[in-house]
Amino acid sequence: MKYKKIGDILILNDNPSNLNELARKYNVKTIMQIDHIQGTKREPVYKILYGSETETINRENKCLFKLDLSKVMWSKGNVNERLRIAKLVEDDESVLDMFAGIGYFSIPIGVHSSAKEVISIEINPNSYYYLCENIKLNKCDNITPVLGDCLVETPNFKADRILMGYVKTTHHYLRVAIDSLNKGGIIHYHETVPEKLIETRPISRIKQSAGDRQVELLKINKIKKYSPGVWHVVIDALID
Repeated sequence: MKYKKIGDILILNDNPSNLNELARKYNVKTIMQIDHIQGTKREPVYKILYGSETETINRENKCLFKLDLSKVMWSKGNVNERLRIAKLVEDDESVLDMFAGIGYFSIPIGVHSSAKEVISIEINPNSYYYLCENIKLNKCDNITPVLGDCLVETPNFKADRILMGYVKTTHHYLRVAIDSLNKGGIIHYHETVPEKLIETRPISRIKQSAGDRQVELLKINKIKKYSPGVWHVVIDALID
């Protein structure tokens, strides 16, 4: 049986008959299936198998994430990446977190780094609500939440480091991200890419969007298999 435990909620891939037994075994209040995540607001299509409450608090890397799994997404596969980015942030950096969600990357940065400021942009009002809740829950007074479209809001800010933690059509946002990146800043660009194009397509998209600015590839980080032959990767690039 494949499962994920998020706070005190169990997410299953199948529909077993022994739900009461599973709830006791894993000490959860609710058991759900999440079919897929849809749209630019990353909203779950789900079914409740056991229980009724869909709000929980998940603990990860000494951070607390309050969320409602009927309204917002959660990816356990990105746990190492969330901490990796937080540990890369240098003292007094300005960070811009595009597609911030409930604070997947912003909260670990607030907890584990000494960033000067983190601007967190999110378009989904439900995710934005929990982003604000998680800022309070983790006592992160250097995080500023912004409700809105990244294409519209990003140009209002300048940053030393920009996170682009969205994997569908993310390249359409590269130009506004790079325009808001300070000289010598670093961008963390997420993309789903066929395995044979990992070394070429993402970095070429960054260079094309950067125009006359110089781009240095720092790292290609493979997160997980997205689908057969396709990987979710993160490109760390320095842009002068």
